Parts: sequence; C-alpha cells; structure tokens
Amino acid sequence: MDRIPEQALAWAKTGQPVALATVVETWGSAPRRAGAQLVVAGDGTMMGSVSGGCVEGAVVVEALEALEDGKTRLLEYGVSDGDAFAVGLACGGTIKVLAEPVRPDGLSIELLGDLVAARAAREAVAYEVALDGSARQLTRVGHADRFRRDRSGVDEETGRFIAIHNPPLRLVIVGAVHIAQHLVSMAREAGFDHVVVDPRDAFGSSARFPDCTLMNDWPDAALREIGLDARSAVVLLTHDPKLDDPALHVALGSEAFYIGALGSTRTQASRLARLAEAGFDTVQTARIHGPVGLDIGAASPAEIAVSILAEIIQTLRRP
Repeated sequence: MDRIPEQALAWAKTGQPVALATVVETWGSAPRRAGAQLVVAGDGTMMGSVSGGCVEGAVVVEALEALEDGKTRLLEYGVSDGDAFAVGLACGGTIKVLAEPVRPDGLSIELLGDLVAARAAREAVAYEVALDGSARQLTRVGHADRFRRDRSGVDEETGRFIAIHNPPLRLVIVGAVHIAQHLVSMAREAGFDHVVVDPRDAFGSSARFPDCTLMNDWPDAALREIGLDARSAVVLLTHDPKLDDPALHVALGSEAFYIGALGSTRTQASRLARLAEAGFDTVQTARIHGPVGLDIGAASPAEIAVSILAEIIQTLRRP
C-alpha cells in the first residue's frame, strides 16, 4: 500500500508546505485508477504517482501553485487536450486530479493525522471531499460496496469523491525457507506488509530476512496473535504437517482472502484428508490453493515465488 498520506503528514509536521494530488476520475486507458496519489512538498520534492509518469510534472506545478494561493484545484488531463498531450498522457485515457493543499481551512493536519491513525490501526475508513474543496470528512460507514471492492470514485448522488482507505494488504508466510526470501522482497514491492513465521531460529533469522517482521513462534499461536482479517493472505511453505496443519486450522477459521500451501498434488490430497479427520468440511478446505501458485511451469525458488504472488493478486482482484 502506498504510504502517501503518511509521507504528507511527516512533511507537514516539519513545517513544510504540502499538497496532496489524488486521481478522482478516469476514462479509457488511464494508467492509474481512482485513488492513486502524489504528495508534493514546498521544495518540489514528490512521492507517488497519479499517471505512471505521464503528467506528473504538470501536476507538481499545479500543486505548487495550490500551495501559494491555498486553493484546491480540480485538474483534467487527456489525449483530447492538446496541452495535456504535450505533457505526455499519450496512453489514450483521461484523468481528473484533485490537488489539495494541507492547511487549517481545508485538508487540515488534524484530519490528515486521523486518516493516518486509522490506517495504522488497520481500520477501514473513507475520505469524502467535495470536488471544489468546500467540504471534507472521514467516514467509516455508508460505503460498504466500495470498501468490499476497494474502489475509490465520485459518488453519483452527492458528487463528492470517496477515497477508500482499506487496511494495508498483509502477507503472512509460514516457513522461513528459500522461496520465502524471494516472496518477501516481491511482496514488499507489490505493497504488502509481510510477516514470516517459523519457530526454527536457524531458519527465521534476521540474517536471512533483514528488514522483515519475524515471529519465532508456533504458527497457530503466531497467526492468532497477528489476527488474520479480510486483507490478509497466508502462505504455508514448510512441507511439515506439524507446522502447516495448526496454521491451517487458524487460517480456515479466519477471513483471510487467500490461503495457499506448498506441495504436490499428492501432498495436497494428504493434507485435505487430515483436515477432514479434524472436522473441516469440503467447503472450508476448498479455500486452500494447493499446490500453491499459478501453474506457469515455475522451477526455481524465485519463479515459484512469482507464481505464488501472481495467484494472490489474481484472487484479490478477480475473486
């Protein structure tokens, strides 16, 4: 998940002038979907993207002007607009971008702080803002379908933009094996928070997994402590029923959107038989992706990690 609101708040707290630019509507083959953000500081430093690079420069200029006059701006760029085409939106799409300066009478540092706090607490929240910047608020109810689909957009009834801030995606990997080392780095790039669980200290060490949250505990206890929710994916890589099965017992009782387990077709059949004996029915065990990953002919640990992450994303985006 992009950390744009967090960066905006950090800069604002240092006294830097800050503006947030957010894609509010798209048409055609626009490169970023509604909700994509770019933050710009008063010295021109920026983070994030609203167009994959096509019109970033033009948006930065507008954001800096918004910082000077304190006014919210609604910008539009598209292939039919000669000026916009000149700055690079040649992909054939059109986007509208809302540029909001962080200031007391608009997007205040207090409101931004509340948004960041909700995100840190893994609390789903919606940021509602009028496109002329005249009103804005945080809400936690009233947008059930948008929360479910993780879709920001302009509300047809109110005309306000609704920015959905779901909890960050999280990947919990049980088994600190070679595949996990590749999967962690790939998941990080894809925006997943990640946790590696393995009671074996020799496997789950900081030397093998630098800059990673490690839990040297039994998987069932660790998963209960983590608290799997609907934004969580679980991947089991140990090949050891003593570790995998307790983890599955917890995962199958959770709202995790993805559960995958490494092993052959024969291994999966044995796993399902053990779960049946433990009282799990076929509807519950059908949630397990096993053998884990898309069937792309992956052979090396890195290729297997690619197939796993691809299947996780496919499950998330095309349920």
